[in-house]
Amino acid sequence: MTARRKAELHPADIATTPLWRAAQALRLVTLLYAIGQQFASVPYYTNQALSWACIGLMAVWSVVSAAMLSQWRFPGAIRWRTRVVLGDHVVVIGLMAATRLVADYDWYHEHQTIPTTLWAINAVIGAAFLHGPLGGVLSGGLIAVVALTVRDQWGEDVWKDATVPVLVSVGIALGLAANVARRVQAQLARAMRLTAAAEERERLAREVHDGVLQVLSYIKRRGSEIGGPTEELALRAGEQEVALRVLVSEQAGREEAGDAEVDLRPLLTAQSTPRVLVSTPGDPVWIGSWVANEIAAAVATALSNVRLHAGPNAKAFVLLEDTGSELVISVRDDGVGIPPGRLAEAEAEGRMGVSRSIVGRITALGGSADLLTELGDDIGSGAEWEFRVPR
Repeated sequence: MTARRKAELHPADIATTPLWRAAQALRLVTLLYAIGQQFASVPYYTNQALSWACIGLMAVWSVVSAAMLSQWRFPGAIRWRTRVVLGDHVVVIGLMAATRLVADYDWYHEHQTIPTTLWAINAVIGAAFLHGPLGGVLSGGLIAVVALTVRDQWGEDVWKDATVPVLVSVGIALGLAANVARRVQAQLARAMRLTAAAEERERLAREVHDGVLQVLSYIKRRGSEIGGPTEELALRAGEQEVALRVLVSEQAGREEAGDAEVDLRPLLTAQSTPRVLVSTPGDPVWIGSWVANEIAAAVATALSNVRLHAGPNAKAFVLLEDTGSELVISVRDDGVGIPPGRLAEAEAEGRMGVSRSIVGRITALGGSADLLTELGDDIGSGAEWEFRVPR
């Protein structure tokens, strides 16, 4: 199979392909049954030639449709699937209506139509595979109504005939089976992605440990030994080493989330350094992926401001609380603090770090970002941000 044809196969199609192939084997079996019924019923028809023409059409359509639905290796095959199932319904309804042309009332009122109920089930199966239980029920109901109308069995005869319950039951059962197959395929694909991602993380962790972490550790040690201007270089290398080690360890337990919920804790603890202490609950804090990333970005901006403005020896503390109805994130430092009115001045000067990256992000999530402390008479009191994000 070429790469282009592989791209046409959606995971849902891969999951139901075995079901489609099994259904085509059933189609051929039901064709043999319908031909057998033709031999048994043809003596009672008033137009035998037309009945044989209908059986010929049924046989040709059965072979063509079975060939098209049993495999998907030719270009455009998936697009043809819906067309074939629609064709099934057209052929079934047409052959049922033709029953009135080949037999008189007494016969078709008491017997099966030309495409027997068993053969007509193929159309219901196709609809169920395509659209699940709902598609199966609608298809089964439609064909049952046509059969009852053609045979003129409305009234008390409806409750004596098994056509309706058989067709509808088949639609429900096989629709559910198709949906289960799709869910299992999706879970299998996700498990394979997670396994591959875990293996890749382990490989990268080994390479990072063998390369970058060892270099950072060496720079930290040698810079401290040499002293002088290199001490700052050693300090920065030590901070990055700690941050990278935390990031690698957290990634080992992180799952691929996409648009689903993720645990907020690893996104915050990944920002830990020797001067940043992050405290989180013991249990996972599940929240939407986009919301979690926005919160982490706001915290990262606050911590960046601490490094730039709170003083060279300032330490920061991040606390995450989950109250059930909202998330409360506190970012506090013990630096020089923020003078009253300084944030308004920074915004007026065009510096949007606080107004956009912090307050703007949290406000966009429907929450609030409040600066609880500003520099007053107590120099060195630090600053504290409190973010509140509703669940």
